[in-house]
Amino acid sequence: MNTGTVKSAKAGKARPVLALTDAMKALLAAVREGETGQLPGLLAALGPAERRACVPELKELRRTTRGDWSQEANRRMGALLVAGAGCHLGAAGAATWIGARDFSGRSWARHPALADVVEAQPVEWQTEVVARLAARRGSGWSWDLYPLIERVVRRTGCTVPASDDFVTEWLRSAAGAENGRRGTAATLLERLRTDTFTPVLLPRVFELDDVAWPLNATYTTRSGDNWPEAIAGLAASGPIGHEELIDLCLGRLVRGGKAADQRAFLAVLLALAPAPAQYAARVRDLLALLDGQSAVAGHAQQVLAGLDEAGLTEPEVVVEASAVVLFRSEKKLVRAQLAWLEQAARRSPERSGAVVLAAAGAFGHPDGAVQERALNVVARRLKAAGEAVLPELLLAAEALNPAHHARAGELFGAPVAGSGGDDTAWDELLPPVPVPAPLGEPLATTAEVAEELAVLLASAQPGVAVFERVLDGLVRHARRGRAALAQALEPVLRSNPWQEAGRWRDCGPGEVLYLAAVVAGKAEPHRPGAVFRKGRNPLRGTHNTEYGNVLAARICEAAERVTTDTPPFLLATPTDATGAIAASTLVERLARYEALGAAAGPADLSAALLRVAPTADPAVRAAAGRLTSAAGRWAAAWLHEGGLPAQGSERVLFAPGAGYESKRRYWERWWEDLKRIAVTQRGTGGPAGPAHERLAADFRVLLESTEPSVARVRRSDDWLREPTVHWAAMLPHHREELAARWLDRFADCADRERRGTARMLVVLAEAGGPAGLALHLALAYGLGARHPEDRAAAVDALLVLAARGDLDGALLGRELGELVALGTVKPNRLVRSLTSAADTGAHATVWSVLSAALPSLLTGESPRGTADLLALANDTARRSAARGPVPGLAAVAARSGTGRLVKEARALHALLATP
Repeated sequence: MNTGTVKSAKAGKARPVLALTDAMKALLAAVREGETGQLPGLLAALGPAERRACVPELKELRRTTRGDWSQEANRRMGALLVAGAGCHLGAAGAATWIGARDFSGRSWARHPALADVVEAQPVEWQTEVVARLAARRGSGWSWDLYPLIERVVRRTGCTVPASDDFVTEWLRSAAGAENGRRGTAATLLERLRTDTFTPVLLPRVFELDDVAWPLNATYTTRSGDNWPEAIAGLAASGPIGHEELIDLCLGRLVRGGKAADQRAFLAVLLALAPAPAQYAARVRDLLALLDGQSAVAGHAQQVLAGLDEAGLTEPEVVVEASAVVLFRSEKKLVRAQLAWLEQAARRSPERSGAVVLAAAGAFGHPDGAVQERALNVVARRLKAAGEAVLPELLLAAEALNPAHHARAGELFGAPVAGSGGDDTAWDELLPPVPVPAPLGEPLATTAEVAEELAVLLASAQPGVAVFERVLDGLVRHARRGRAALAQALEPVLRSNPWQEAGRWRDCGPGEVLYLAAVVAGKAEPHRPGAVFRKGRNPLRGTHNTEYGNVLAARICEAAERVTTDTPPFLLATPTDATGAIAASTLVERLARYEALGAAAGPADLSAALLRVAPTADPAVRAAAGRLTSAAGRWAAAWLHEGGLPAQGSERVLFAPGAGYESKRRYWERWWEDLKRIAVTQRGTGGPAGPAHERLAADFRVLLESTEPSVARVRRSDDWLREPTVHWAAMLPHHREELAARWLDRFADCADRERRGTARMLVVLAEAGGPAGLALHLALAYGLGARHPEDRAAAVDALLVLAARGDLDGALLGRELGELVALGTVKPNRLVRSLTSAADTGAHATVWSVLSAALPSLLTGESPRGTADLLALANDTARRSAARGPVPGLAAVAARSGTGRLVKEARALHALLATP
């Protein structure tokens, strides 16, 4: 056998290198051709030394194939996985090879050839490899590895792995579709009874997160063929006893977790069906569940109430449970707890004292109806409780809504503290007016540029400040010394190489990496009008939005200029984090350009003009008038005209029959009941004057007129195109225009359960420019958003607008009233949002909104939830000392009956009519 020598760089000694034999060449040729099925036989013909010698060749072939997505490369990667597994003689190296990230996700590990190769190795090697694979976590784990690991463990009888990932895959595969679809296959319960994995892995299931889907999966309707029923069956006759499974399930529920997981384990507990005596032995666990997920807490409450009725718990349990449940926000749970309290007092009158004191805990509940119900319970049991409880009840009554103070005083024999100040307005508490954060000084050194670039690339959502400072820093230091900057950027570019591949996403701030690559000579600049990869701009693509095209234009212009006439700095770098540029700063920059003989780039200057703050300062305008360059004269004219004029929004109803249905894509037409209020704007592209018409083409698109905002034909990937702070920073003084263009996305938060867009409401509230119909409509949709975090963002925006004096409460209220009447905004979501705002102390602000919203809701048949809005209106009107009529309120208050809507209307009407 021929050998050569190679000198080891590490040891400084020569070591022999085995020359390729015919058998080795045949193996490598089969790998290159992707002939995976031939590999077990070819590997069997190789000795240990030959296998070891093939590893460097396989590593090099893997390196060159990585990133190639062709069919040939796909087959080759599968063959590489199998060949590498057979050529690594050490278990550690084989496990690292098999579990590598670039081998995951393509089902290569499921190829029979891999199992054949592994089984041909010594048993000790196999068991160590599967143990290492099962212990890998995160990106090192692939669900494709499970069949291989399971096969080896079952065949060798080695220790069953109990890692989270392995247990999760066992959970999925045990009840998998391939098992359930066989007509003669055993049920899940029957398979688990005979599975040697069950005693080891089933207890671990109760320790896992994100297992709701496999626990709830059902592939057949046979009894015992889903996890809850199968686990219950094992409790009756299986390797794990009933008591142990109850403890495991209750322990998992007490630990908490995601709502879906909690519901799945609750289903398991219900299937286990513990007897009352078993529950009675676990009362402390049940009490702990009262503070958990709503469905879990409801079940625990129901069980505890049943145990109390049967006399299987201590009398103090109902009081202890009330201390937890009565402070929850779910009214259903609170009402059930009050009913349990009253039933306990009815069964045992001697418990009435403890019952009324426990019920008084609901006096501070945010819902007025709950407070009234608690007061009714106390009133009915007060005689049996005796006078000894009156001092504590009187103290607790201070937490009641002032509307209930009079009745509480009559019940408890003394006025409630603070009940005499109902007619005094509370101070309106609003947050301080936000001050935009300054951008900071330019990056002073090349090391700072490289460090900030690394931070930007590591951030999922980099802010405006870091992007603009990096973009400007790259240009500044490229002019001072491109070689030094390239050297500082080398480590960053080594970790984050620029890859010009087919663009599938919008151009974002991370694409500044392209500019860094051009500076370092690792990418070619795009020159307008020149042929660049078939004329394609590397940052533009069919997936770009108009905002992405603006970013692409700025970055590509900078990349082109750093290789030709590098400017000293960028004109469009903002002076604060909103994207705005002070007019005096822009004038100073242009004067500096003229002094240095530098020319302004079209994209850079267009971006700067859209960002410059309007000014009437005569000194700034005079300084602008002294500029002599073409860019300087344009900027002077722009400032003289007052910048980009603001555009008003026109209201449009978008509903069936309004004429816009045909503009929806086929996948949207099933929303035949879609009802929204939209806006349209005429745009500033044409009539705004010659100073605006000279903007670069990508920037003029931002000023075009809009169709009715929610009626536009949207692209199928619009869900991937969330507005960002960088979009807002392009027009920092025109939030009304931005709100009009994003209104459909805000509306999606309310009626299509979109998540995350409402966070931009705070950005718009803090931006400049008029706050008109579009912004108030966007805020209305945000207040009715599906997800709590979106509603919280809308509340923050509401308070910021109010603090800045930009909120038109009457306009917002009218739009909210119509959106609720249309069914687009759900009243319960709106109540939560406005209650959160009122809880901050903004009572007058919330009343200004509600007083304008109620007329639309009180006309005709009121939507469900209007009573809750009336209760909140009653509270905010009282705290803000509001008076005066609300259209439609008197008619509702005059209706007969004692329904909550009528009662709340009467209370509000009486309050507003009080002199």
